[in-house]
Amino acid sequence: MAPPSSSPGVRVVDRIRVSPPPPSNSAREPALPLTFFDVAWLFTGPVERLFFFRHPDPASVLPLLRSSLSVTLRRFYPLAGTIRPHPPFLCSYTPGADALTLVVAESDSPDDFDRLVARSPRDLAGIRPLVPQLPPPGEDGAFSLAAVQATVFPGRGICLGVSVHHAACDDTSTMHFVRTWAAACRLGLESDDGSEDAALPPPPVLYRSLVADPDDLRGKTLAGMARLAPPPPPQEEEEEEKAPMVMASFLLPRHQIDRIKEGAAAKSDAKPSSFVAASALAWVCLLKSGSSGVAGAGRSHMLFSAECRTRLTPPLPAEYFGNCLRPCFVEAATADLLSGETADGVAAAASAIRSAIREMEQGVLEGAEGWLGRVLSVLPERPMSVGGSPRHGVYETADFGWGRPARVEMVSVEKTPGTVALADSPEGDGGIELGVVLPTDAMDAFASCFADALGGATI
Repeated sequence: MAPPSSSPGVRVVDRIRVSPPPPSNSAREPALPLTFFDVAWLFTGPVERLFFFRHPDPASVLPLLRSSLSVTLRRFYPLAGTIRPHPPFLCSYTPGADALTLVVAESDSPDDFDRLVARSPRDLAGIRPLVPQLPPPGEDGAFSLAAVQATVFPGRGICLGVSVHHAACDDTSTMHFVRTWAAACRLGLESDDGSEDAALPPPPVLYRSLVADPDDLRGKTLAGMARLAPPPPPQEEEEEEKAPMVMASFLLPRHQIDRIKEGAAAKSDAKPSSFVAASALAWVCLLKSGSSGVAGAGRSHMLFSAECRTRLTPPLPAEYFGNCLRPCFVEAATADLLSGETADGVAAAASAIRSAIREMEQGVLEGAEGWLGRVLSVLPERPMSVGGSPRHGVYETADFGWGRPARVEMVSVEKTPGTVALADSPEGDGGIELGVVLPTDAMDAFASCFADALGGATI
């Protein structure tokens, strides 16, 4: 076991290897093959979320968090395993050897809790120590798939960090895992003998054979990955200091979403969805913040992932565990997004996003062998991208027995500049929360655009 280490303001108390208990009624699959949906994420990284909960005695919940995590891993045992990024590309779990790491930490500044759960801009340097890091890869390149961290703020609350490598599964599956862990903790489960099955969410469906691949999209994707190298990171001047980054949350209430929809519908042929309305507003505000660096370009781009479980033929179960996403590509004239009032730009952005969705729905796997190349070709254009989704219900479903989270953050958006995280509203009013990471000056400009679009409302 690696010795505990610390970051400024956070002291690591323990690192615990949590293993899934033995299966109760059937043998486990020793390995799950990666599908063409999975392999495209092999060389990315983890999706990182933080769940903040108010609690008067947070240390008291640690034993139950650990035992209920073990109960949850009996169903989600692949998350305790590894992936070897070479043939035959398997997600494997070896009992007795593999385990998920639970980091237990304590904040040296409990009063920081209230600042961290605020919507106003927070220094990202104070948030990063709360994020669990995946263990380093093994000598054979095998990398762990998940890690969790419980950081105690004595007398104030607890932060649960969940990091899951994207090659293991998408956000739908990750939140299924979190919902199951939350339910097991809420019910006080310290062992899973099957008696509480009805009270827990349905178990994950682990049969990767459900993803049909008659055209060998997996082989074509892997071949494309071997041919295509990602663009090198932008060169920075050695003497130039990187601007400090801040994270802020912006609440888009239900009535404001409806107002954006009506405004967009008045300028097009149909009313956009809530997702489209929120994404369009974020796209325009990012451009106006100057953070994208493409305000002077003729065309602007946006990327987002579309859920495919219900769009495949035949459809996959909602509980299918793995990745089932495809990229959607949006393009619009920059002048259309920036000219006139903010509402005009949002309407133009919404129209472009809706067009991309309509095109995608005509053939959900159309052009799949070229998705990776197309993504890599768009990256130099610094597109806006969207992480998360309001339909995951991160506030509604992550109740570990202490009520709704005070704040949920997708911290991993900082790794891809121009990414905005979308979540359900913490108010439970059908609104949407946007999470953004930007330099301070750009954040001020984004907030100004957001407030202008909402008629002067602030974060």
